[in-house]
Amino acid sequence: MIRILLADDQALVRAGFRALLDAQDGMEVVAEAADGAEAVRLAERHRPDVVLMDIRMPGTDGLTATRRMPVGVRVIILTTFELDEYVFEALRGGASGFLVKDTEPPELIQAVRVVAAGEALLSPSVTRRLISEYASRAKEPHRAPGLDQLTEREREVLALVATGLTNDEIAGRLYMAPATAKTHVSRAMTKLHARDRAQLVVIAYESGLVRPGWR
Repeated sequence: MIRILLADDQALVRAGFRALLDAQDGMEVVAEAADGAEAVRLAERHRPDVVLMDIRMPGTDGLTATRRMPVGVRVIILTTFELDEYVFEALRGGASGFLVKDTEPPELIQAVRVVAAGEALLSPSVTRRLISEYASRAKEPHRAPGLDQLTEREREVLALVATGLTNDEIAGRLYMAPATAKTHVSRAMTKLHARDRAQLVVIAYESGLVRPGWR
């Protein structure tokens, strides 16, 4: 059962999400929050698998709440615009991906399943546009703690993760088994203290390992 917490200051939006998600096999909305502070408290109490987090809420916003989420709780940011100015900060803060609020119901359901399974909700095209928009404005690259501990192969895999490729796609590109690609990704996450693949994307660009426009 995928346990979900809804965080949005609009009760009508929460009601719509709850009706949709509770109707799915294997999904259950365990709590609702109207602001970020309440979302953090409820996440600590209920330990949901996934939080659907509105990025703009009164008081404690979704960005701050994402940074304060308990370990193991995955966050999908909900935003009105595909390239919201806070999205990159949300990914840096630990979000597993983002969705626009007018996403079709089947896409929302699939997104919850993807993130609950530990994957990042970042397609290659969205990743490239997002990073090009925001990483290009960043200061000079800085070395992420743990980057020097990566093997050459783990660096290769990290660079491909940064373009939004899945484990299967990385395996095909590097002529290895998908399970091997998954192992390299897991080791890179451990060494870089990344919560998930989305944070690996941020680290890869901020450290200068990959540049905007890289393929």
